[in-house]
Amino acid sequence: MFKILLLIAIGFVVLALFRAYQRSLGKPPAPAREETVEDMVKCAHCGVNLPRSEAIYSGGDFYCTPEHQQRGRK
Repeated sequence: MFKILLLIAIGFVVLALFRAYQRSLGKPPAPAREETVEDMVKCAHCGVNLPRSEAIYSGGDFYCTPEHQQRGRK
């Protein structure tokens, strides 16, 4: 009796794997993710380069931290 149940369980596993494989064949490959390029800016105080989205813009200059923004241009 145990052998029959084991064979049925193995059959279900094989069937599930086969169906998953068949579904994967019908799907188009996932598109390659585009890498976005971001402009780099230089801190007006210390000269460190950082992405524009992380920089603090103040008075026409970019700064890397609020402290450098307060100290101003070097």
